[in-house]
Amino acid sequence: MFGKMTNTDARIVKDWKRFQADPPPGVEAEIDVNHIRNWKAVILGPEDSIWQGAVLLLSIDFPDNYPTKPPHVKFVSSVFHPNIYKSGEICLDILQNNWTSVYDVAAVLTSIQSLLTDPNPASPANIEAAQLFTKDEPAYERRVRKCIEAGWAAGDWE
Repeated sequence: MFGKMTNTDARIVKDWKRFQADPPPGVEAEIDVNHIRNWKAVILGPEDSIWQGAVLLLSIDFPDNYPTKPPHVKFVSSVFHPNIYKSGEICLDILQNNWTSVYDVAAVLTSIQSLLTDPNPASPANIEAAQLFTKDEPAYERRVRKCIEAGWAAGDWE
């Protein structure tokens, strides 16, 4: 299916098979069979949260030294969140200085899904979102809902 594989590629395939066998709730991923180091993922906003109804697209790119180094994961969808840069880059400890090869794609996506409802405003990637989250939560929630609705209108999930 993939031809000659490196150790990195073999680990990616192992992660893929594990993900397919037991996908986390509210998370989907699709592997590019022509480029197994490039995945697309979808995170559904957790129910009973301001993110409910969100369909958020992400890209996942694996470096040559995965799993020693983390995958590069970023939002393709526009997301207003204290720990997500406007570029879609994600400020999350397991994708940076707390990475270990024990983590796999399911763990990463589940952590990102959890980050949506449990932001860390003390380590902001988006200062405006962090300030609204800590000082004016209703305004923060309105901005999040506006972002989610804009994603629906743009058809981000297609």
